[in-house]
Amino acid sequence: MEPPEYDSWTLQGAPDQVARARRLVTAALGPSHPLHDDSVLLTSELATNAVVHSAARDGGTFTVSVLSSQSRVRVCVTDGGSEAPPCACRTSLTSQSGRGLPLLEALSHRWGFTRQNGVNTVWFELVLVTVPAGWAAAGV
Repeated sequence: MEPPEYDSWTLQGAPDQVARARRLVTAALGPSHPLHDDSVLLTSELATNAVVHSAARDGGTFTVSVLSSQSRVRVCVTDGGSEAPPCACRTSLTSQSGRGLPLLEALSHRWGFTRQNGVNTVWFELVLVTVPAGWAAAGV
């Protein structure tokens, strides 16, 4: 088994940097990685939250870190902190925002956050799950 690969970038807290975060995760994983699409989507949500809800929005920065292997991806987004902890609150169908953390909760294997010395880190982990041949056909 190959050791996991690690990449990390510090980005400006500006809206255009969310797209850059997506491109950097794509470059780190490669577009054919089996967990690429969900990794990019969830990174986009966390980067957006950093730009909109944290001290990064006021001329600060946020950092995106990726630890990956062929069967597992862990992404951390660290920012300058916010007044409230992350909340995977439910939103109404007509709401324009608020779906990022519920998406994170639905798609990730697990996720969480840490808050130390005014710095927030929100992370998620995706794990490739393989289904044995014939399992679905057996009606299990």
